[in-house]
Amino acid sequence: MEISGTDQFLNARPRLFAAAYRMLGSVSDAEDILQEAFLRWQSAAQDTVRDPVGFLMRITTRLCLDQLKSARAKREVYPGEWLPEPVLTDDPVEALDHDVSVALLLALERLTPLERAAFLLHDVFDCDYDEVASALGRSEASCRQLTTRARRNVQQEKPRAQIDKQKGEDVARAFFAASKTGDTETLMHLLAEDVQLISDGGGKAMAALNPIYGRDRTLRLIHGLVRKQGGVIPKDWTVCQLNGLPAIISHEADGIVQASSLEIVDGKIHRIYVVRNPDKTRHLAKLLR
Repeated sequence: MEISGTDQFLNARPRLFAAAYRMLGSVSDAEDILQEAFLRWQSAAQDTVRDPVGFLMRITTRLCLDQLKSARAKREVYPGEWLPEPVLTDDPVEALDHDVSVALLLALERLTPLERAAFLLHDVFDCDYDEVASALGRSEASCRQLTTRARRNVQQEKPRAQIDKQKGEDVARAFFAASKTGDTETLMHLLAEDVQLISDGGGKAMAALNPIYGRDRTLRLIHGLVRKQGGVIPKDWTVCQLNGLPAIISHEADGIVQASSLEIVDGKIHRIYVVRNPDKTRHLAKLLR
């Protein structure tokens, strides 16, 4: 039975979304890219395409590269710290199940668009160098160099030891309650001495403009927030997995939907990623209803 062009696209869609999300660090932008890729696929001479998935991956990659040209300019004037748009990984599609940690996405953000694309196509999606060359419009030798440079920069951001899902979510619950009520004893137990907190408000919500380093400074920030918010735990909140990390999504007193993800090593929280930019958490609000 012949597969329709629409079905071919839908079958490839999880892989295409995984590539676009890693390239752009944005769920909404990745969805827009896939819509445009589908329109271009519909207008293509599909009966002459030998490898529909490869063809669609090339279209998606090129659209992402075009998007990154404008995105990089916006990032240069982005207010405060930039974090990727959180993606739910509670029940991940297989293609999105690996290498979507915030640490990796931040490492990819430091690469040039071509380095990022070459690395993802070859090292993550197992494309041959001739396929990478075709997608990027570069020679195979050039793509090898791009991938090698990218790999060197990304390797230092390899995910740390994974924590059991249930244990991670237990830590997330304990941290959330302690951070909202100012429970210093619990926080001292949960936070690593060299903990780092990064928050992204995008200029649209209150957030620290610079990363907070160290347990003492992180505790001071938390206690300051507790004083302002009255030490009350939000009514609407839930535990989930975002980018492969235990996380809390909460509806805060100021009306913001906040996503807080925790990187936990040996039972201690080493990184706290807080996304408060409403443009990046809008798609998560449905989980609180």
